[in-house]
Amino acid sequence: MELKKNDRIPLKIESCSSNGSGVGKHNGMAIFVPATAVGDEITAHILKVKKNYAFAKVDEILSPSADRITPECPVYLKCGGCVFSHMTYDSEKEIKSAHVKECFRRIGGVEPEFEPIISGETDKRYRNKAQYPIAEDNGEIKTGFYSPHSHRVIHCPDCLLQPEEFRGILGVFSDYIKENKVSIYDETVHKGLLRHVYIRKGTASGEIMVCAVINGKKLPNEGKLVDALLKKDENIKSIIINVNTKDTNVILGEKCRTLWGSDYITDILCGLKFRISPLSFYQVNRNQAEKLYAKAAEYAGLTGNETVMDLYCGAGTIGLSMADKAREIIGVEIVPEAIEDAKINAELNGIKNARFICGDAAQAAEMLKKEGAKPDVIILDPPRKGCSPEMVRSATEFNPEKIVYVSCDPATLARDCGLFKELGYTAVKATPVDMFPRTGHVETVCLLSKLNTKHHIEIDLDMDELDLTAAESKATYDEIKKFVLNKFGLKVSSLNIAQVKAKHSIIERECYNKGKDGHRVPNCPKEKENAITDALKYFKMI
Repeated sequence: MELKKNDRIPLKIESCSSNGSGVGKHNGMAIFVPATAVGDEITAHILKVKKNYAFAKVDEILSPSADRITPECPVYLKCGGCVFSHMTYDSEKEIKSAHVKECFRRIGGVEPEFEPIISGETDKRYRNKAQYPIAEDNGEIKTGFYSPHSHRVIHCPDCLLQPEEFRGILGVFSDYIKENKVSIYDETVHKGLLRHVYIRKGTASGEIMVCAVINGKKLPNEGKLVDALLKKDENIKSIIINVNTKDTNVILGEKCRTLWGSDYITDILCGLKFRISPLSFYQVNRNQAEKLYAKAAEYAGLTGNETVMDLYCGAGTIGLSMADKAREIIGVEIVPEAIEDAKINAELNGIKNARFICGDAAQAAEMLKKEGAKPDVIILDPPRKGCSPEMVRSATEFNPEKIVYVSCDPATLARDCGLFKELGYTAVKATPVDMFPRTGHVETVCLLSKLNTKHHIEIDLDMDELDLTAAESKATYDEIKKFVLNKFGLKVSSLNIAQVKAKHSIIERECYNKGKDGHRVPNCPKEKENAITDALKYFKMI
């Protein structure tokens, strides 16, 4: 019987996806059900049916899994942030570890030695930053988080992942809004004043920063807000207005004005003092960040004689944490404010062997190459999208002994490790780090080393490939295919590549334009030709 929307079916959950959805099978079709655990036997209410899979919600739990627990948050299903809060933490860690391994195997085609996941010290109150959207609903003020795939605010003034002090600060804002008739921003018409309340806390220092993000230049009766906040929490050291008047989903604007106290707060990480401004990058889970950096330092294996290049350095936290074990730290970051923070953080800690460059990582790498910089170790901590193919190639052209890759997305990490392998660097070890317990995110630290060229390998050669030109020797057909697939999502054949090579006079072989019986074969489609041409330029073959 064909499955359709609103069907209710019995289902046993057999596995769990990386985003916390349980997976069961019905007549061979995979059914994804959020908020279920492996071993749950349920009645599933079908919500959407695709060709090979379907989505459902729990209608009734017939027999609960041994891993199932009762979530403590009353709005976890509506908020969607804590996708694992319905199961034991041990189960969550197993799922995250398995996800990292599967990404390496399936996407990157590499299988490093996997070390045990580094657990979080706690699954509560570990975040040091929160950005709360504000909404008004029938005269009631809502502060909390957006519902998944929407901008509907779920009221949650006390998230269990945030410090308890944040609840009191949000209460101050709720009272202030009502007493001073502060208008709430409505993104549908781009009107209203208060957009977000943004709070940061130094986990080790205890210092708190409170920032109001507004669609304007000032708030009414700002002094009353300051007085109420200081009365509520003596650890508040900084009260700031951030101006964001753009019609955008970006939370923070570029301009900040300090209402009271300092322009920044400080915190201690890996024994170093770091200055944190509203726009500064700083790890959200400070305690786990120390473990993450310790693992990165272990993989780097510094002895004090190495030059370390940190190509996505942010405010310099990773590089500066290794400065006492290195000869020199060179940090690169595209955000000017982050570079200024990195320089100040180096000065704040008396670190003399670190320098920082503002620029795109790939472009800065090329500049450093011309400068003659020769790093022994390269640290990569890119955004979620991972490294560009240009960045991967630039990193390998420095010929470092080791590359330590810190990633917030196992899929893009695995993809990039596949590219690194083609260029002579193999993933040796990998350690998942649970920076964000209860959420669907997991960080990974990976060590890549140069392939051992002292050992010989045996290969079979097609004699037709022995007349390679100098240009052809720069990249194999498989390397070009993988580049095109990763960058453009296109699958190209060896014949397609040969035709484009011939067009650029890299090869001159008539057989590539004829079939086995001598008839002419179709030319490479224009879209694929353009993608292959881009690959040839990338590999410096044209």
